[in-house]
Amino acid sequence: MDRSQLPLNALRAFEASARHLSFTRAGFELCVGQAAVSHQVNRLEDLLGVVLFRRLPRGLALTDEGAALVPTLVEGFDRIAALLDRYQGGRMREPLALGVVGTFATGWLLPRLAAFGAAHPFVDVRVRTNNNRVDLAGEGLDYAIRFGDGAWHGVEADALMAAPLTPMASPGIAATLRVPGDLAGQVLLRSYRGDEWPSWFAAAGVAEQPATGAVFDSSVTMAAAAMAGVGVALLPRAMFGDALDAGTLVAPFPVAVDTGRYWLTRLKTRVPGAAMLAFREWLLAAAG
Repeated sequence: MDRSQLPLNALRAFEASARHLSFTRAGFELCVGQAAVSHQVNRLEDLLGVVLFRRLPRGLALTDEGAALVPTLVEGFDRIAALLDRYQGGRMREPLALGVVGTFATGWLLPRLAAFGAAHPFVDVRVRTNNNRVDLAGEGLDYAIRFGDGAWHGVEADALMAAPLTPMASPGIAATLRVPGDLAGQVLLRSYRGDEWPSWFAAAGVAEQPATGAVFDSSVTMAAAAMAGVGVALLPRAMFGDALDAGTLVAPFPVAVDTGRYWLTRLKTRVPGAAMLAFREWLLAAAG
């Protein structure tokens, strides 16, 4: 069929009728009468040469031919609606796919994201959180914010901020911790990076204590465990300032160890568009 001759009104009438299984209710949605909807559906059936509905005394039932048509129409109309939603203020909104390690997302980015949106309304940000393991190409991401040393193969990396780790615990446990040596006998919660507690004990100048607590793939969940009194966690102050201010977490020692920093990364082969350039400029300024 010539796409210039697509019976869009008839297709829309059919799709609404299929959802409601009623010409009358479809008419209410489309702001036309029941007869107009029925006429459009009849027109589509004549054009296709198939029956799309069985007319029942109290409503409609889809035939097999009608049921086969519905999913494609729904997907098509949804895609059109999504595309139209990207137009704003006379300019098409540009999507930005952003992967963010969960700790940075909740501890720093999300409270500031509204400010970015207000300054750059043409950018349609789509955020996916992760546990620092990310595949830029496989996940179709424009950028990923992750923690580490900045050395990822084939990746361009901009340093955002350091995030030194320090022990944090619930108020009850923290009250028993006067000096670093008091960590002896405490449950030390762990991330998948096995060098963090040894590095902290070395920086504190005390004998290393065995870390045998549960292993977490996210600092956010490890912080929740520490708040619940499960044990002592090594966490970045910069990401948990609200919990420290509220007193739900306490950092009993001033010693912190720098094991990496947060980075904004993209594939070197990914040519930045306007949305990417705007986000990078804003993020580097805000983080700096």
